[in-house]
Amino acid sequence: MAMGRSRAGKPAIREILRHWRDAIPNDRLAHLVKHAARGLARALQMRLTEHSVSYGHWTFLRILWESEGLTQRQLSDQAGVMEPTTFSALNAMEIRGYVTRRPSPRSRKEVHVYLTPKGRALRSKLVPLAEEVNEVALRGVAAADIAATRRTLLALVANLAADEEASLTPHRRIPSTRELSRLLNGERARKSVPRNRARATPKDRTKRGTAR
Repeated sequence: MAMGRSRAGKPAIREILRHWRDAIPNDRLAHLVKHAARGLARALQMRLTEHSVSYGHWTFLRILWESEGLTQRQLSDQAGVMEPTTFSALNAMEIRGYVTRRPSPRSRKEVHVYLTPKGRALRSKLVPLAEEVNEVALRGVAAADIAATRRTLLALVANLAADEEASLTPHRRIPSTRELSRLLNGERARKSVPRNRARATPKDRTKRGTAR
């Protein structure tokens, strides 16, 4: 289901609400979760922009505020993103002076990530913004409904994690960014082959060779 965008955002929001309340109120839960998550992210990004912080950087800062010294792989796992994405974000965050990276004393391949004083200081500025977004999002929602929603989402997360663990095979897995790019590029290459060339028989190819 595609939703149009607008500069003000109001027409798109109205269309989303119309979809869920009137058009297809029983559409897949995944779509509803996606729209809710997108709304939360946009509301927080508007506030983070006042401090020149991106939503992607917020994700890693929030993790590091709770536990510094994580490796790039550990950060990727906790943030739910691929390692190349984490690497790019850490480069930008290091340039901005939010984090510093130190080699592991146990392994040359591992690098641990730590907050700088500047990165730690952002916590007192940014966490209240996230709390404000939560308050705005839950405005008018009863405490019992909030508790029920939490239980439902936790069950959803647990069920999907169990499904992923049970379903992983060489053919069903989460590909790396590089592998996914190769797969998509290979698919585009196959689609770009001309039909007459793709359907040519051995006899056709022999005729073309004789003609040359």
